[in-house]
Amino acid sequence: MTAELLLAFITFAFVTSITPGPNNMMLLASGVNFGVRRSIPHMLGISLGFMLLVAAVGLGLGQIFEQVPLLHRVLRYAGAAYLLYLAWKIARSGAPQSADNSAAKPFTFLQAAAFQWVNPKAWIMAIGAITTYTPHEGFFTNVLLIAALFALVNCPSVGIWTVAGSLLRHWLDNPRALQLFNITMAVLLVASLYPILVDSGSF
Repeated sequence: MTAELLLAFITFAFVTSITPGPNNMMLLASGVNFGVRRSIPHMLGISLGFMLLVAAVGLGLGQIFEQVPLLHRVLRYAGAAYLLYLAWKIARSGAPQSADNSAAKPFTFLQAAAFQWVNPKAWIMAIGAITTYTPHEGFFTNVLLIAALFALVNCPSVGIWTVAGSLLRHWLDNPRALQLFNITMAVLLVASLYPILVDSGSF
């Protein structure tokens, strides 16, 4: 994996990890209701559970790519097209829903890890990362690298929602601040696709 592609992937991992979604909404509520310490198992469960999901998706797809290399190129551009659509949705997205204060206790590590396998956003992120940012050459090594890097980027990103949950939720209630945040995230997501679309020789 080239340095340019690696930087693009890290940008993708950060943007998709920190933008609103099921995991971040639950951590927002957990941070507000239970504090950071009691929410740590939830955060770790998300990051490590998602790492296993990315690796599983990548290793399964890798066998298919070995048989049909052209499929990797097709999926790469299909993934890039979908990520452009995702950027558009991020730019137009509204305010996140309020935290549910009725929760009795935070998610456990195992509950959070298991949730990744039924979380639509997690599947979109995993498939997008593998099909768009994983070079065909050295595919399996790069799958493991991407899975590990995703976990490293994901954990502090989702942790922001826990540590600053109540404050961040209040800030995002301001329409002007919310619009600026969403547009910035969308622009970063589109920028992360640049090396994918212009450097076909890296795959």
